[in-house]
Amino acid sequence: MNTDHLSPYILTLVTFVPLAGALLLVLLPRRDRDIRIFSLVVSLLAFGLSLHLPVHLHRGQPGFQFEIDKPWISSPNIHYHMGTDGISVWLIVLTTFLTPLCVLISWKSVRDRVKEFFILLLILETALIGVFTSLDLFLFYFFWEATLIPMALLIGVFGHERKVYAAVKFFMYTMIASVFMLAAILWLYAQTHSFDFVTIRDAIANHQVANFPAAAQWLFLGFFIAFAVKVPLFPFHTWLPDAHVEAPTAGSVLLAGVLLKMGTYGMLRFNLGLFPDQARSNAPWIIALALIGIIYGALVAMVQPNMKKLIAYSSVSHLGFVVLGIFSFTTAGLNGAMFVMLAHGVSTGGLFMLAGVLHERRHTYEISEFGGLASPMPVYAASFLFIVLASVGLPLLNGFVGEFLVLSGAFQAKPLYGTLAATGVIWSACYLLWMFQRVFYGKVTHPVNNSVSDLLGFEKAAIWPCAVAALVMGVAPIMWLAAIDPAVQAALTPFAQVVSKVVVQ
Repeated sequence: MNTDHLSPYILTLVTFVPLAGALLLVLLPRRDRDIRIFSLVVSLLAFGLSLHLPVHLHRGQPGFQFEIDKPWISSPNIHYHMGTDGISVWLIVLTTFLTPLCVLISWKSVRDRVKEFFILLLILETALIGVFTSLDLFLFYFFWEATLIPMALLIGVFGHERKVYAAVKFFMYTMIASVFMLAAILWLYAQTHSFDFVTIRDAIANHQVANFPAAAQWLFLGFFIAFAVKVPLFPFHTWLPDAHVEAPTAGSVLLAGVLLKMGTYGMLRFNLGLFPDQARSNAPWIIALALIGIIYGALVAMVQPNMKKLIAYSSVSHLGFVVLGIFSFTTAGLNGAMFVMLAHGVSTGGLFMLAGVLHERRHTYEISEFGGLASPMPVYAASFLFIVLASVGLPLLNGFVGEFLVLSGAFQAKPLYGTLAATGVIWSACYLLWMFQRVFYGKVTHPVNNSVSDLLGFEKAAIWPCAVAALVMGVAPIMWLAAIDPAVQAALTPFAQVVSKVVVQ
């Protein structure tokens, strides 16, 4: 079937189909089963449309594709400018892949305000996709802030015991940090009279921005603070464990799977894209924070008595790998950083869904409440082990490829970086496998665990696609890397001298 006629409109369709679904949900009568089915259909439609992007992406071609650029507001000069490349295309697909799984995993667990829950979920999906498709900085900032409201409401309304505290903390941290980015965007607009990313990037590269050398460091930090809090990079991470523990399962999946990637995507697209000189000069202390995050996140995860908090701190560790890869300024490092983003979204999304399944049966995340679950829940135990091994970085599963490439890039940049980061891989095996042992092996210490039911059909439908994706990504990573690499090479062009110097050494 020829779908070329879709290409000019595909980004608009992928971005706004979930929002259209949310608006239609408002009109639907409050029949919970119908609402769930409709939400699943809409999210699957968005996923199907998003697959058009990697299928029709011209892989050897750097630069943005599927572009749409229409004047929106004349004063200030704001355009509806969207486009995607190898860096953003897979993040869009990751978002549309995880959302139907979030609908499925919430099928039975969300019983109150079902309509409101799925409306928020679909609005959040549109906002997330918008972040990855926007090439106008005003539009980007609009979608960036738009993700906060549905996520804060999902945590604050549908979360657990301390849900309001966690929602307010998440909202305040990320909103205050974003103000610094807004100030930087407005300064760039004042100098260039454009919010267009490509226009601003080219003006900076050609030294056409007045007073830029004096302001560059502050502009770099304005963007960086917003992104570092979102990642979250150590020491800006303290909002994350609370948000994860209190969020409903679907909220945790999208928070870990996609929302955190907004920060690392922003660093790669904007900090490196707009401020290459400042990225180079600030790299040593940023890499130091990333390395601390890798080791600190892993060590703190190891001592967590709460399963969800353990997985949350593992995200701090894994996202440290992404930041390390980005600021290594090597082809392997940036390719690896992109791959870790995708792999982490799949495997950690799976872990949060599995933790949610257990909470649904026992209403606790405390590891001490479990033990010996492999006997009453063999399918669940096997699924959990598979996702754990993917997250640990077992060869032939998705975690291995990205971490190997990041470590390779880190060693090229400086052997010490690679050596310290490699310890994070060892620690991750320790805390994840130790958690698995305590939950699934040994004697059943609580009699109630003997009667816990195994995975239900809709739970398998939510969790097993993550396992399949983890296996395919591990066995055939070139399917992803072939699209990522040209965009990475384009992003590294300003750093070519540094890269060639490293290679010569």
